[in-house]
Amino acid sequence: MIFNYSGQNWTMELTLDNFQRKMQCCGWTSPDDWSENIAIRNSSLSLYSCSCRNESLPGPIIRHFGLCEHLSADPPVYETGCMSKVEKWFLHNSGVILGFWVGVAFVELLGMILSICLCKNVNVDVEDYAEVQAQ
Repeated sequence: MIFNYSGQNWTMELTLDNFQRKMQCCGWTSPDDWSENIAIRNSSLSLYSCSCRNESLPGPIIRHFGLCEHLSADPPVYETGCMSKVEKWFLHNSGVILGFWVGVAFVELLGMILSICLCKNVNVDVEDYAEVQAQ
């Protein structure tokens, strides 16, 4: 996705921009991932992803999507990649995620047990009804 990013696709690219901005990260492993981008590589300007912009650093007006130009030697971007942020988020929320899936499994198991009991009772009732009909 970073490789073909143009800043003009309003579906996946906007999702990537929002993710990088909210998680305060840049690229998957590091900001260097953006050097593989076709638009950045083929441009004569020094470009970076606007959504990577570290708002605590001084610089021009902040845009939240697309590609921005930087005039300094280093772009004013977050230094950490999004992979480490995702890992931290999963580790921080693993208890909630695990609890959710244990709850889903419990409800599924309870449904199976109740359906087995229902089938067993329906079968008994049918046999009793057949005996009453025969008499």
